[in-house]
Amino acid sequence: MIVLAGMNLEEIESITDGLKASKFHAKQVHNWIYNKSVSAIDEMTDLSKDFRGKLSEIATVTDTKIKTKQVSSDGTIKYLIEYPDGECVETVLMRFDNRANLTACVSSQVGCAVNCSFCATGKCGFIRNLNYKEIIEQVLTIQRDTGLKVTNIVFMGQGEPLLNLDNVLKALDIFNTDFQIGTRRITISTSGIIPRIDELANLELQSTLAVSLHAPNHKLRAELMPIENKYPIDKLQQALKNYVDKTGRRITIEYIMIKGFNDTIEAAKELAMYLKNIKCNVNLIPYNSVVETKYKKSLNNDVMQFKYILEHSGKKVTVRLERGADIDAACGQLRGKNVLNN
Repeated sequence: MIVLAGMNLEEIESITDGLKASKFHAKQVHNWIYNKSVSAIDEMTDLSKDFRGKLSEIATVTDTKIKTKQVSSDGTIKYLIEYPDGECVETVLMRFDNRANLTACVSSQVGCAVNCSFCATGKCGFIRNLNYKEIIEQVLTIQRDTGLKVTNIVFMGQGEPLLNLDNVLKALDIFNTDFQIGTRRITISTSGIIPRIDELANLELQSTLAVSLHAPNHKLRAELMPIENKYPIDKLQQALKNYVDKTGRRITIEYIMIKGFNDTIEAAKELAMYLKNIKCNVNLIPYNSVVETKYKKSLNNDVMQFKYILEHSGKKVTVRLERGADIDAACGQLRGKNVLNN
């Protein structure tokens, strides 16, 4: 059975051509999938019953299921999505009261091989990459379930996007072309996979690169992120400079705030020096509790002091709003609990 979700217009046209239907029929099908977010061919009501019957014999809109859905007190929605092979990932819809933006936080892998010590996803280990259609399905699932149109995409869910770059780039192209989401509204996050950062720099994409730095030096970062031993922070610094030089784009530096570990005045000053010659914004992330770790959230006063030091160095600094922590949907908490419990 052909799955239509994730197909571009040309691919849908090849199917309608095989049914001896017009290209206009293909445009209608495409519109129902990406703009009206239907879950079944029978819902495509401006197509004839005869054509829908023929299409249904060879194709289905989706083969992806919502296994569980949780709604946070702040309106954040977390979905556990199941694929045909039984593997699951989590994806999150974030809404902000004072903004029109609807942001989907999507996963790029089942599990994660990077295994950052503060992150729940890494506790699962790496299982497999998602193909680009499975990434697309996460956003379509959100739109089908809520009836809302996603406006922003962040590749900050489960997995390391740059270790599945081909599928991430294919998904990005479909988000841009078929969902009509501007590339500047799409953010690709990485733990610092230097060869892939260099590859992205050569592509000169208009999407935002977000780098999970989380520490100002090799010693602290290696304790948090084993990837530091393969791609050390000094070489990462040069890769980020090269990225900015080639693309002209400002990088987002992600920095998780852990009490007594990386939130000191000394750490802030060291981070300011590290970022001195990199065109970037800094996003401070309050640590979100994960059962298996020893870490604690920084005190608010320490976060504000850290922020002040970085701002004084000339950087634009934001403190990430906490969304979905009560349903384990916040940064570092995604993992697919049903998978772990099976």
